[in-house]
Amino acid sequence: MRATVGDHLVQHGRVVGQHDKESEIVEVLGPEGTPPYRVRFGDGHEALMSPGPDCQVRRKEMGEPFDR
Repeated sequence: MRATVGDHLVQHGRVVGQHDKESEIVEVLGPEGTPPYRVRFGDGHEALMSPGPDCQVRRKEMGEPFDR
């Protein structure tokens, strides 16, 4: 998985009824765009994430503007 600042990280719900979580990548901490990533969620909180197989990177040119 590779990402750049401004891309969105989508974590898909793992059980029925659980919604996807979307965040904006604000810092790439791994070499050459690899995890871990510092992300910011729509409510403003930030987290450090090393995404698993249930995550997908949505490139900034492909996605819609991120709600804050």
